Amino acid sequence: MAAFMRRKILDVSYTCGLTAHLGGGLSMVDVMAVLYGHVLRLDPKTPRWPDRDRFILSKGHGVLGFYPALLAAGLISEEVFATFQANGSALIAHPVMNLDLGIESSNGSLGHGLSMGVGIALAARKKRAGFKTVVLLGDGECNEGAVWEAVMLAAQLGLDSLTAVVDHNKLQSDGESRDIMQVGNMAERFAAFGWHALEVDGHDIDALVTAFDAPAPAGRPRVIVAHTIKGKGVPFMENDNTWHHKRLTKADHEAALAALTARGGGEAAATEDAP
Repeated sequence: MAAFMRRKILDVSYTCGLTAHLGGGLSMVDVMAVLYGHVLRLDPKTPRWPDRDRFILSKGHGVLGFYPALLAAGLISEEVFATFQANGSALIAHPVMNLDLGIESSNGSLGHGLSMGVGIALAARKKRAGFKTVVLLGDGECNEGAVWEAVMLAAQLGLDSLTAVVDHNKLQSDGESRDIMQVGNMAERFAAFGWHALEVDGHDIDALVTAFDAPAPAGRPRVIVAHTIKGKGVPFMENDNTWHHKRLTKADHEAALAALTARGGGEAAATEDAP
């Protein structure tokens, strides 16, 4: 599923003919494949199912890692996916809430998704509903003070149905995250506020499955700090921050597809039973 998603990212970012956030979309692919291929309870035939799990993409510019997951999970069609960034499309450069397409929230201004996740998780508890809420943040996004307000509140409320995932690729639009705002050990920071914190290789499918499947202690929200590589899967994009937001030319597209194929992931298709 992850290989399928990477190819779709390259194809749609080329055919749209516009600049796109390639680096941060590629870094989160393996996390998203595990979420949409294994973790989240969803029904593509009933996207508004009340008991569905909720996913919030707080790093809204990461849609290139989000829309292919919706496609692979059957929540959007190939026809809808192909409209990415076209005039009038429902799939633009940042997510716009559309429950019929599996998009739970509008996000673009960074730092707000976790607060929304706290509200959804609290509503689930008050309604005695069994659904989980998962929020994906960027490590650069965690410079925002609103993130830490939400971290404190989630622990104070004991929201154990809430999971945050940090896409810790260590780069943001203006450079290395540590040079722009030194946060230190991300897992330790969350743990200090009362969260159950795990650290994993964000490209190790087995490690991600194990982390998501492990039960969190009662009364504590959980965070999975996923160490990732920006641009993962395309060698000339990996850890090259010029691909944070850039247009994919025909030559780039062909070279990237060749690199995926050489790594054994260029022709993969989504499957129903495994990410």
